[in-house]
Amino acid sequence: MTPADAPATLDQLRGLHLPGGASGPVPGEILLALVLGFGAALLVGLLRVVVSRVRASVRRAALADLAGSRTLAPPDRILAQARLLRRLVRTLDGDEAASAHGAPWAARLDARLRTDFFTAGAGRVLVEGLYRREVPDPALLDAELTRLIGRLKA
Repeated sequence: MTPADAPATLDQLRGLHLPGGASGPVPGEILLALVLGFGAALLVGLLRVVVSRVRASVRRAALADLAGSRTLAPPDRILAQARLLRRLVRTLDGDEAASAHGAPWAARLDARLRTDFFTAGAGRVLVEGLYRREVPDPALLDAELTRLIGRLKA
């Protein structure tokens, strides 16, 4: 367009048009991309909900088992807590992770529950002191295990 061909007023200008003669307000490729993006976002959201429900059910079951062990005698109670921890790690991390013993087991528990309770705290009794004569305070262990399992994000 040359300056001589330019209209005198803006009313004489024509509107913008997309190349290729696309029909409708949105071209097909853009609409397809929008639908695929929405579908992918929906799928990711549903997957996150399912995973969080599974993890929440594992946490609920572990807390229920821990509450059930409170009626046992102290030595049996500590043994039940140790078995609960073994099942919890087996459920979340697999059989190989749950087969560790001693210091590697304590480190695995600390890593899974994001603490140092099993390597440096009173939780050492659940790792290496199950057969000792002296029995630690099971209420202390219950309280700490309840706290740790309750914040578990599995």
